[in-house]
Amino acid sequence: MNTLRTTLRRICRRWERHSPEDGQSLAEYALILAFVAIAAVTALSFLGQAIANSPGFDLFQ
Repeated sequence: MNTLRTTLRRICRRWERHSPEDGQSLAEYALILAFVAIAAVTALSFLGQAIANSPGFDLFQ
């Protein structure tokens, strides 16, 4: 009976360490990273077009 109780306590302790919030925070970080990547690509695209259309860019061609 004592070993069963000890085993159940160990299982409960391990279960408490791995909460569903761990996976949730990982998903949130992935969404933030995706948003930042999309924003960076969009900004660089507009910046590249602005530089290509600038009068000084003709000097480098």
